[in-house]
Parts: sequence; C-alpha cells; structure tokens
Amino acid sequence: MKTILIIEDDVALRENTAELLELSNYNVLTSPNGAAGIEQAKKEKPDIIVCDIMMPEVDGYGVLQALANDVNTRQIPFIFLSAKTEHKEIRKGMDLGADDYLTKPFDEEELLSAIESRLAKSSILSAMAKEIQQAALAEQDEDSVRSLHELKNFFDDNGTIIQVKKGEPVYKVGDHSNNIFLILKGVVKSHKMDESGKELTTALHKADDFLGFTSFDENFPYQESATAVEDTELAAISKMELKEVLGKSRNVSLELMNVLTDNLSEIKEQLLQMAYSSVRKKTAQTILQFAEVLNKKSEDSIKISRNDLASVAGIATESLIRTLSGFKKEGLIEIEGRNIRILDLERLQTIE
Repeated sequence: MKTILIIEDDVALRENTAELLELSNYNVLTSPNGAAGIEQAKKEKPDIIVCDIMMPEVDGYGVLQALANDVNTRQIPFIFLSAKTEHKEIRKGMDLGADDYLTKPFDEEELLSAIESRLAKSSILSAMAKEIQQAALAEQDEDSVRSLHELKNFFDDNGTIIQVKKGEPVYKVGDHSNNIFLILKGVVKSHKMDESGKELTTALHKADDFLGFTSFDENFPYQESATAVEDTELAAISKMELKEVLGKSRNVSLELMNVLTDNLSEIKEQLLQMAYSSVRKKTAQTILQFAEVLNKKSEDSIKISRNDLASVAGIATESLIRTLSGFKKEGLIEIEGRNIRILDLERLQTIE
C-alpha cells in the first residue's frame, strides 16, 4: 500500500482529503503546517506528498526546497494543492521541482488521477534506475569487455587462429559471413570485380584492424573478397559471439563503430540500433509501461501528461508529440486531451 503525506493547514480540507484517499486504499499521513510536514516527510519517507502553499511557519515552496535539498527525500513526487491560480505562481512551483499543481476546489477524479500518474512515473523511473545500476555492475565484472583494447584481447585470447599465405583468400565474394576477424600480423586487401571484370581494391587492412563486417545476419554473404597481401595471421570470432559481447557494452559498440571505415555505414547503423531503441519504440514501450503500472486494461484510458511520457522515454517532448500523432493516424491509439487509449495492443507491442 502506497503512503501519501498531506500537508495542509485547513483542518476540514485536510481531513476530507485524507478520508478520500484512505477510501481509495492509500495509507495517509497528515501534517498541519510546513515545518511539521518537513519533519514528518524526512522521518516517514512517504511515496508521494500533497502540499498546500499558503501555510504558517513554512509555506509550500519552503517545504519543497527543504525536501529537494535532502538526498533522502528529493526523489519523492510532490504535488502542490492551492487556491492560487495565477500563471506565475504555478510556474514558480514547477520551476522549484513540483511534479504537478492542482487548484482548489478540485474534484475527486482529478486528485486521484494526478496521484496515480505521479506514482506510476516514480515507479517506472525507479525501475529504470535499478536496471542502469545493474547494467553498470555487470560491465564492471572481471569477465566483461569494457573497451576496444579489451575487445581485441578477447579476439586474441578466444578466437580461432588462422594462417593465410600471401596471395591466398581470407574469404571470397558470396561466402557466408559467419566470422569477424582481427588481423594479428600481415596485410589484407579487400577487393571486388567491376562490370568489366577489372579488380578494384576497396581497402587495405593492417595488423590490429578488424575485417569481415557485413551484417550481423548469420548467413549474409560477403559483398567483396579479402586476400592476404603478405603472410597473415588472423583471429576469428563468430558473429553471434561478438554480437553477445557488444550487447553487454554500449561503450565498446560505439568505440568499434568509430574505427570502422566510411564504406561500412550499414554496420554503423546496426551498432547504433544495438545501443539505442528508436523514438517510436521508446514511445510505445513507455505507453505500455504506464498502462501496466497504472493497472489499466487496453480499452481503458491512460491520463498522463506529455512531459511525463517524454521524460520517462528519454526523448524530447516535441518528438514524443509527433510520434503520438503518428500512432493516432496509424490507428494504434486514440488521443483526447491528456487521455491516451490503446486501440491496437499487439501492434504497439511489436513496434521497432
């Protein structure tokens, strides 16, 4: 059960709001003024705070600032509740870090929706933080590959060593590209035949260069040949094994991308896709996350601000709005004000 702290000096409003939230299955704490609210928030660490602005001793702005300066309370979602309706007052509260601003009088649905939305956002961001922390710990593991230098050592230590004499092929056009190679010593040229049958050398690769990137599709054939210019030694790693290594380290993926030659644009794009999801996928997944956390069925509406969706997805609000418009045109969702309703759950789940 989630705990809500209500900080409100009006006795009747404080008690009525507490009763409303208790009937909605929340554990409710109350404080009669800002000073007591700060003390109680630091002691109890509630899941969310609903706070009036105009109060004796410490006003709502002071409460928010005090809690924001404490590492143990700064992440608690904070909703202002006030009779003040002027834009500059609302903006002041939001600039200080408030998550939402409800004006008195408010209706039951509006308050519950705001609380559900902020708790859902907090839950998703907390889960994301844990995933990032776990990923960071995984990358610190002694057996993980953390840099391009370590990746080359991985090839040297775990790859299949291949000796190729001068003039002999490492692979030919049309061969299945099952492996990626690291040249340990020697020189290899990449080449292909033009329409007239003339050989064109597309690149020269020296010791410590990677060779054989085409696609991470297992059986995609080489589009050019590679031949040893001098006696050469290479270490070969299967593409599936390399893909697994790169999937564990975004930094290595990006470092590797930076050393690939300009004619490997297709591989650069694939490495980026491994490190980052598309804006469409992030938007779709965030909508699904909110639906799950808010325990909404696909036919129910999700009432959530565009800023919240964008901040959880990690994209610009403008990009999110454009993407939502696209989803609406495609018949994936329905939009009415802040409400989003999923129309085609299966298609939304499979967006890439």
